[in-house]
Amino acid sequence: MAHALVITTTDSADVAGQLAEAAVRERLAACAQVLGPVTSTYRWQGRVETAQEFQVHFKTARPDELIAHLGAAHPYDEPELISVPITGGSPGYLAWLTAESGA
Repeated sequence: MAHALVITTTDSADVAGQLAEAAVRERLAACAQVLGPVTSTYRWQGRVETAQEFQVHFKTARPDELIAHLGAAHPYDEPELISVPITGGSPGYLAWLTAESGA
């Protein structure tokens, strides 16, 4: 089973909370944490933009399904959806992560 940290950003604490709650409720993630606000600077459509955003970190054993769900639910045209493999951790935590978000 592949464990991963999936990260996204959005421009609203409310939307970040909704994405987090839905993913955990649907067992696509065992845990989700909303961080922010953060200041993001990025290039979009040929311009450098700066915006206040909120990050959501999801811990999951189903990264591909979670990314598909977030892509459909996210309000951005092209949301940040990054999956970082979890290559180690405490055995108990990883067992919990699998139990709570495993297929």
